[in-house]
Amino acid sequence: MYITCLDLEGVLVPEIWIAFAEASGIPELKKTTRDEPDYDKLMRYRLAILKEHGLGLKEIQATIETIEPMEGAKAFLDELRSLCQVIIISDTFSQFATPLMKKLGWPTIFCNSLEVAPDGEITGYKMRCEKSKLTTVKALQSIGFETIASGDSFNDLGMIGASKAGFLFRSTEQIKKDYPQYPAFETYDELLSAIKAAIV
Repeated sequence: MYITCLDLEGVLVPEIWIAFAEASGIPELKKTTRDEPDYDKLMRYRLAILKEHGLGLKEIQATIETIEPMEGAKAFLDELRSLCQVIIISDTFSQFATPLMKKLGWPTIFCNSLEVAPDGEITGYKMRCEKSKLTTVKALQSIGFETIASGDSFNDLGMIGASKAGFLFRSTEQIKKDYPQYPAFETYDELLSAIKAAIV
């Protein structure tokens, strides 16, 4: 039995932090896991910028409400879910993801959570588990599932490499160059065809 594990941002929806960087006029917040492999370092950097500018959860959630899934993402997800089980495994946070899951038809998502003060300041974050994407894929395999995985960033490489089939999707030229062993696709039709071939 197969489960396809998908990244969220950059694969199904635009990058939340890039959208917020543009909405807030703070270009430093455009840095993502495509640019910084160390997630803890990246989040500490982001939280320091938010604190400096007096911005909190409410402001980010207001931006998230305006974000729409990428064109074709919901249709892709619907068709994929008719073929096999699908779990979105993301390093985003439950406080960010809920409005986006509604727009995608409520798929299953495993993600992390933010620590938020009563005044809305984001004071920290709690990871669901260490190396959450790779750990989750290995846990699924341990209970009898074959996994297929796709993502676009450094933090997706572990689950892609550990799966029966793994694909880069709309990744950076540098990641594609550094990891030529993983097929790289730009369209949902290409990715769906590759997943179908893997689960035959």
